[in-house]
Amino acid sequence: MRRRSLLATGLVAAAGAAPFRPARAEEEPVDVALVLAVDVSRSVDEDEARLQREGYREAITDPRVVEAIRSGMIGAIGLAYVEWAGMDFQRLLIPWTRISGQEEANGWAEALARAPRISLSWTSISGGIEFARRTLAETPFEAMRRVIDVSGDGVNNSGPPAEEARDRAVAEGITINGLPIMNDRPTFGRVSALPLDQYYERSVIGGPGAFMISAEDFTAFGNAVRRKLVREIAGLERTPDLA
Repeated sequence: MRRRSLLATGLVAAAGAAPFRPARAEEEPVDVALVLAVDVSRSVDEDEARLQREGYREAITDPRVVEAIRSGMIGAIGLAYVEWAGMDFQRLLIPWTRISGQEEANGWAEALARAPRISLSWTSISGGIEFARRTLAETPFEAMRRVIDVSGDGVNNSGPPAEEARDRAVAEGITINGLPIMNDRPTFGRVSALPLDQYYERSVIGGPGAFMISAEDFTAFGNAVRRKLVREIAGLERTPDLA
């Protein structure tokens, strides 16, 4: 039941989107199964949410990212897009999709452009990681690596500490990378004594090869996503310098 309900959530959300190749029932090989876990709490306003989605759409379709996908041992990735806010809100917006070239990347980006946006209160990084971990457990792909990519503009202020969810995922061999958005707007609830990038490094990322790339603000988000995706997909030790 869990598998059916989780995948159905994303299929409903992406209804009406441009066609792209969804995951097939049998396991297909991919270089990495990647969950993009995106903060949609109310600290992210409409303009910032637009920049955030555009950043992911442009990054996935960027020829340099597509080349990184094609250059892998298998030449394909499995991609799922999750949105999260407080502890009681997570959803699989775009279900598992196998991407191996430009056409599939373009279709995925069009699906994201058409998907409805919902924003709720509070920021539960722990809830987002837990949901992403369950999403990875239900991937229809045989992945050489499993990665959760967490992006957000605030610290965990809802649900259990982020460290607890991180440690459970890492114990299963999952890598969690971080993309903190250094927004100057104050967040609601618990305030961290650390700058957000330091909080992510200490409390969010973990696992084999884990790393973090921060964006100075939402306008810088797109370039940070591109650099991060190339490094995640290619399994690089250092972040590429992409203009």
